[in-house]
Amino acid sequence: MTRIAIRRWYLVHKWSSIVPTLFLLMLCVTGLPLIFHDEIEAAMGQDYEARIGGAPSSQAGLPLDTMLATALAERPGEVPLFMAFSQDSALLTVTTGPSPDAPGAEMSLLFFDRATGEALGPAPAGGVMEFLLQLHTDMFLGLPGMLFLGVMGLLFVVALISGVVLYAPFMRRLDFGTLRTRRSKRVGRLDQHNLIGIVTLAWALVVGATGAINAFADPLTDNWRDGEVAAMAAAYADAEPLPPARYGSLDRAMAQAQAALPGRAPQFIAFPGGAWSSGHHYAVFFQGDTPLTQHLLTPALIDAETGALTDARAMPALNQALMLSKPLHFGDYGGLPLKILWALLTLATIWVLWTGILLWLRRRPGEVERRIEEIHSGASRIGAAA
Repeated sequence: MTRIAIRRWYLVHKWSSIVPTLFLLMLCVTGLPLIFHDEIEAAMGQDYEARIGGAPSSQAGLPLDTMLATALAERPGEVPLFMAFSQDSALLTVTTGPSPDAPGAEMSLLFFDRATGEALGPAPAGGVMEFLLQLHTDMFLGLPGMLFLGVMGLLFVVALISGVVLYAPFMRRLDFGTLRTRRSKRVGRLDQHNLIGIVTLAWALVVGATGAINAFADPLTDNWRDGEVAAMAAAYADAEPLPPARYGSLDRAMAQAQAALPGRAPQFIAFPGGAWSSGHHYAVFFQGDTPLTQHLLTPALIDAETGALTDARAMPALNQALMLSKPLHFGDYGGLPLKILWALLTLATIWVLWTGILLWLRRRPGEVERRIEEIHSGASRIGAAA
């Protein structure tokens, strides 16, 4: 590469690293405990699944109509909004609200044991894990915060790619993994930064890219949901919303949905009038049968009054790819060993980010030109050898 090309790549790497670094550090620090959120919640006594066990509520238990009646008795005067199932235990949740289109702040989430019908109480309010998740996801700023962090993730990917472009010719002069410990502390820190960065490159690219995708996935998922549900319920476009008093049997609706989509496990039911359904349907969302594909949703719309199947459609390929990015980002599809690996790589990334900050803050006059000359010298030797 010419000196001009190296300078350009150096500037790209510098600014794509400097701008998002503090936000990336925040994401790594908050993401580290989130990797083990299941284990932490179990230790804090907030994991209902670990407490009740039993056959998965998505497969067996008391009738759904019975569970719904129990939930509504807990919240008199409210209407059902969602019913969600577990693939690991008898835990079943019911979300209620004052109206079918109630906002999230007015919803109540109730926990039940489907095997016995026992009410386990409302969801724990607040807590450290919920705070960390909100900070990690959108910094308590909603969609603007989520999109902003998505842009930071994209800059991180640019920093990784530009770092490799600069690293390759420079390291041709040295054996891989060389740490020049006999030189200055700054040179040693630079070598550590480069070595750990290149070792964790593939993982960092995956986590950075999937994090950015996750930030932009929600608006795209909302667009799919709104468009898909509207298309599936087009025949009901002019019908008045169905009042809760006319809702039919949930068990009959589930039987129809499972007949249309055999071999899949139900993840949740959206009741009529909410954002995930139409004004006239139970929307039964099914998931895949593996830890990776369980994030892929396939909805079946069932007429809430008659119990007849209206339509069932798979997610488009783009949305399937977007949904698959979530388990890849958190490493929660391979059990505890993969979580531990994800945590170790996160710690390594924190070190790379921190050493990058120190290198920038403690730079010396003429440092940029010396670095460009070093890289150009390495690139020139590669060209001469070729």
